[in-house]
Parts: sequence; structure tokens; C-alpha cells
Amino acid sequence: MWQVRVPASVANLGSGYDALGLALSLFLEVEGGRAEADAFRYEGDGEVVLERPGDSLVHRAWRRAWEALGEAAPPLRVEVRNPIPLARGLGSSAAAIVAGAALADLESGGRLGRDGVFQVAAELEGHPDNAGASAYGSFVVGFGPPWRALALPFPEELLAVVAVPSFEVPTERARAVLSPVVPREDAVFNLSRAALWPAALLTGRYDLLKEAARDRLHQPARAPLLPGAEEAMEAAYRFGALAAFVGGAGPAVAALVSSERAEAVAKALEGYAKDGEVLVLQAARGYTWKAI
Repeated sequence: MWQVRVPASVANLGSGYDALGLALSLFLEVEGGRAEADAFRYEGDGEVVLERPGDSLVHRAWRRAWEALGEAAPPLRVEVRNPIPLARGLGSSAAAIVAGAALADLESGGRLGRDGVFQVAAELEGHPDNAGASAYGSFVVGFGPPWRALALPFPEELLAVVAVPSFEVPTERARAVLSPVVPREDAVFNLSRAALWPAALLTGRYDLLKEAARDRLHQPARAPLLPGAEEAMEAAYRFGALAAFVGGAGPAVAALVSSERAEAVAKALEGYAKDGEVLVLQAARGYTWKAI
């Protein structure tokens, strides 16, 4: 039996649609190993209802990982403890998928490795941002297919303040409102801002992060699904945020802040979270494991 601990993540960071991700210090914990029959036990945020125990995302990733190894997957018994809000834009699905692939890697004697775990997760997700952040940790630039991701250092002095409303926005619904055609000027606008993210972080030019987070590709189209999100980002900036953006497909709104501004920005985002919650999180390392 193994215990795998996988970080939540926030994707896009405004301009880096389906490319940029940041691992966050909120951790999914999964205990699992081979069994006589598939079994699934869940506790944590929301409710997970399955027709069969083997229908969970953890099981799906487990089977896909064994397929990548060229072997039939044995049955898997798992127990999941999940504090990551479901369908809120914090990478709960990617974390579960990385956990399942990591369990298969551990049971196989490490034949996939971290890169193989990421490949399985990105393939199932269909994009590399959340999967890359949960697999490798820190700030991630993802691309493909074939799927690749590069983790870069993230400044320890920066925190993420995340407002998580109580309502859900399924990723499929958020993607459905996006136009299949992008005007060239909007593509150029986002390309330049996405390229600015790693440059600003690695050179300590935090004053440029607000510009790096600006977006024309997805947040404006999703605004009707996220009432109050734009106002929340504006409030975060008024109280000292360095960058503010919708977390993934939403509805979470995240702000990057210096430690001394975290409390003020968290207070400013309480109105958007309403009966949800506001989290103050650090950047996190990628998934870890231990034998149990």
C-alpha cells in the first residue's frame, strides 16, 4: 500500500490559457494498492457518486498508466481524502488523475517515473497545465502534444490568495462558451503576456505581473458564468495584489500577493467568496509518496 500526496493547482494565470500552472499547498491524499476487486472510499469536499467503484478518476488513471506500461491493470483499492474544492478551478481532477498514475508507477517499481506519470495525466486531462503543476510542482509551463512541461522556480515571498465561491462551474461548460476563432490581435496580445510571466518571475519584476495576467482569450467570454469575478479582481488590485486572474475554468479567483498584503487582499475577496472560503496558500512541490 502507498500514500500519495498531490497538490492542488491553479491554471492559465490569466494569459497562459492551457499552458501555465501553479501548484498550491492544498493536498489531495490517496492511499491505495492492489486488491482482489476495485474499491473506492471518499471523504472531503463535495460528494463523489459512482456507478461502480472502478469509475473514479483515480481508477481511470491507474488503468491508463498500466496500459502505458503495456500490461493489464490489476484491481485497485483506494481511500481518498480531498480538501480541494470540486469544480471550482483548483485542479481537483488533475490531482486525482496524477494520484492514480503515481500509484501505478509505484506498484510497477517506478517504471513510468515522474515524466511518465505526467504524460498519462496530461493525456487524460487533454492539456498540461494542471497536470504539470501537480506532477512537478512550482510554476509550470506546459505544451504539446506530445505533452511536455517545464517547472521553474517560484518566489518564496509570494503567496496565492484564492477566493472559492460555493457555486460550481464544470470545465466542459466553461470551454463550451469559448470561440473556436481567435482574432490575430488577441492572439498576439496573449502570447506576449504569457511570455512575460516567467520573465517577470525570474527577474524579480513583480511590478509586471499585473500586465502578464491580462487576458483576451477566455476570461471575457466566461464572465457571464462568473458573476462578480471581474469586480473581485479589481478589488484585489486595489488592496495590493500583484496579479489577479480566474483560476482555471473558475469560479475561483486567485491573486498573487506579497506576504504583507495577504491579509488585506483576502479580506477584499471575501465578498466574492460569500458562503464559500478564502484560502491563503504557498506554491507547492509536486506529488510525494510513502509506503504505508
